[in-house]
Amino acid sequence: MMMRTDPFREVERLSREIFAATGTTARPVMMPMDAWRDGDTFRVELDLPGIDPDNIDLDVENNVVTVKAERPAPDHGESSVAAERPRGTFSRQLVLGDNLDTSTITADYDAGVLTLSIPVAESAKPRKITINSGSAEPAAISA
Repeated sequence: MMMRTDPFREVERLSREIFAATGTTARPVMMPMDAWRDGDTFRVELDLPGIDPDNIDLDVENNVVTVKAERPAPDHGESSVAAERPRGTFSRQLVLGDNLDTSTITADYDAGVLTLSIPVAESAKPRKITINSGSAEPAAISA
């Protein structure tokens, strides 16, 4: 059986493998994320296994949440046999809609997962509108 090879695909695969482990300044390693709405709260979970909570930085500016984390290189003192875990700075930005209240975001970090809880803004929650009817006459418009 004959197999066709595409040298460009192989180069792309190899570069993905190399840079996926370390990332670059232009293309940092991404944090896998899940996001969903749970009633009146928007929840986001980001995987950051093995990151010290002191090395996680969470900022909010306007409607943009920025998560930065750092996993420093190990100081084993000897030559490494294997180094496959990503090192360096990880960064991810989430652009949130106006329907979320970014002033009351809470964050928890447990078992390598950073969980953000972002409440839905009061103005974005469904509400009932009362309907006026009957005897009230419309106001006269003066010219």
